[in-house]
Amino acid sequence: MKWEKPAIDPARVKKMHERYHIDLITASILERRGVSHTDIRFYLEDDVSFLHNPFLFEDMESAVDRILDAVNEGEKVRIFGDRDVDGMTSTVLLKESLDELGLDVDWRLPLEDEPYGLTMAGVDHMVEDGRTLLITVDCGISNTKEISYAAGHGIDAIVIDHHIPGDELPAAVAIINPKVEGSGYPFRDLAGCGVVAKCIWALNFSKTDLYKQELVLLHARPGNQTVIIDAVKLENLVEIDRITENIVPGVLPASQSRLFDFLIGKQILVYDEGLEKRMLQQAFGARVEINLIDLAPGVIQQFPSMKGKSLVRLQQLSKANRYGTGTIQEIDTLVSLFSTYVIKSHPSLSSEYEKNLDLVAIGTVADLMPMHGENRILVKKGLQVLSRGDRHSLLMFLSMLNLDGKRISTTNIGWQISPVFNASGRLGVPDKTVDLLLSKDRTEQEQLSVELIGLNKRRKKLGDDSWNKILPKARTSYDAHDHKIVIVYDKSVNRGITGIMASRLLSQFKAPAMVIAQIEDHLVGSMRSSKAMNVKSFLSTFDDILIDHGGHQCAGGFSLYEKDLDEFLIRVDELAGDLVIKKSEDILTIDAELPEQFMTPELITLVERLEPYGAEHNPLQFMMRGAVIEEISLLGAGEQKHVKMLIAYGAYKWPAIFWRAGDRAGQEFSRGDRIDLVFRFGRNYYKNMESLQLTVLDIAQDADDMLTNIR
Repeated sequence: MKWEKPAIDPARVKKMHERYHIDLITASILERRGVSHTDIRFYLEDDVSFLHNPFLFEDMESAVDRILDAVNEGEKVRIFGDRDVDGMTSTVLLKESLDELGLDVDWRLPLEDEPYGLTMAGVDHMVEDGRTLLITVDCGISNTKEISYAAGHGIDAIVIDHHIPGDELPAAVAIINPKVEGSGYPFRDLAGCGVVAKCIWALNFSKTDLYKQELVLLHARPGNQTVIIDAVKLENLVEIDRITENIVPGVLPASQSRLFDFLIGKQILVYDEGLEKRMLQQAFGARVEINLIDLAPGVIQQFPSMKGKSLVRLQQLSKANRYGTGTIQEIDTLVSLFSTYVIKSHPSLSSEYEKNLDLVAIGTVADLMPMHGENRILVKKGLQVLSRGDRHSLLMFLSMLNLDGKRISTTNIGWQISPVFNASGRLGVPDKTVDLLLSKDRTEQEQLSVELIGLNKRRKKLGDDSWNKILPKARTSYDAHDHKIVIVYDKSVNRGITGIMASRLLSQFKAPAMVIAQIEDHLVGSMRSSKAMNVKSFLSTFDDILIDHGGHQCAGGFSLYEKDLDEFLIRVDELAGDLVIKKSEDILTIDAELPEQFMTPELITLVERLEPYGAEHNPLQFMMRGAVIEEISLLGAGEQKHVKMLIAYGAYKWPAIFWRAGDRAGQEFSRGDRIDLVFRFGRNYYKNMESLQLTVLDIAQDADDMLTNIR
């Protein structure tokens, strides 16, 4: 294993430190990780007002209006979701939101051996039940035939999804999917539950007086013997137009100004009405009368610290200015201030809305969405809600996982919560997870929690048994395909664990992996790959013989008839020959080398400030030189695979754990050795006691022998 510490520009680190008011180590870490100026607010902030406006989705207003029509007409609505954690959390979130609107709404997920996604039979059931509005969540973007079939039966569809679309989009009333070209949304990597959360916010906004209202924010400022007037037109808090006019006082009547048409018939909002009116009278004469609405009293009541500060001063203090790009004018500060004021003054858009984010955090982490952009705020707030235990239906479940009262992290979601929820979907009963999350009855919550944990134990047993069966076949396939791909077909594999098996094969062989199981007369399969290969694109080359398929960049699922298996395998073999699989040596990337004076308990504050960690944002990795191993012992039943140590460095001694390094202890390092090491820093919980601990990733006698690719 090699160590790598990419070089950084000290001048850029200093600039980041000064602009964002962060310490130099944090600045150096963000610079080393390549965090851009446009993305940095998502690492340093956790307020929902920093999220993108959901009405940036081109179809969001259409989706909201169709749902409001359903409310007004007393229609019956069905939510159709996917059977994975993202689909289950999406279903629960939307169900709860539509219930609050008073809609008659039910939900369906694929059960038992039913295929992924909406089916013709599913549409027929809607017709039988008299449902006239279908809303798909975490699926639907590929269901063009089924949605057309629904339309033919008088059923409208709204597709809320995040999967990559095909060449043809479904004929839905609205499609809310950030991966659809022309969606208008600036962030592609939301999970399905994240997209649902955007729809919920938009529905909440529709209950305010501001929905679909055009407003104008105006600010006048002195120019060079002129008055400069800036105005921005907003609808649903989204900027739809802006104008700047430079007025020479006394020359141009207000009615001949370009501003006249821009402002006519609109509510005009300003900050400090008296000052703005004087500036407008200076521009157009004392007799001009423009009705202005002063935002200052309401803003000051909501944010008392702003009292006595002018818009110019607020611009200097504004975080929007700090994180903005290009030249930021006072009008931009006013737009940001107004949006934040509206969000904070409506709990349904802020504090109450945040209560949805616990499930968004679970679904986003479980679906391995990149932990960058606004996913960071959604998950960070969601973890806070989850840790507080705000969702009563989860309290018993979290207690059974020994997570009640603890500070829940993405690691807890990834290793403890989502595997249990996923087990219900893999074993064909995802409705049990949805029932738990929606349950209001304590006895039912306890019963369902026990069932779900039992299902996960069964899933583990199935996985272990299947792994032992498929591994020899996988080795044979790996060699037969020149180490480029692994394909396993085994009738004994449960269809619900094909994804797990494919992931394990990918990890084992470092090559794209496909596992195929059988259900009656057809087959279902899962495929996993690294980013070097686009799974969805790969599967799309088999459109003519697959019953259906779908997925992401690195994961996909498909089904086909048994009679087509031979042709499918032959064509996969042909394509595999052209695959180029790059395999590289394992590299430990170091975020910061810590001198002794910086290795203090306060380091945990830095580590936790840059949470949440996850896909594309791994936990921080530090290096220290010249630490001393004061104590060392082996852990683990039987083989004693793990190493426990006490590391002395600077003024402190640190408990440390080095997993799966038992064979290295006494050979490469021993008690009393002075060593260099790479480690992660975090909290350890043991018998209800909390302590700080190093998780050692590698040890060397001389780091310079390990470091490579320094640039």
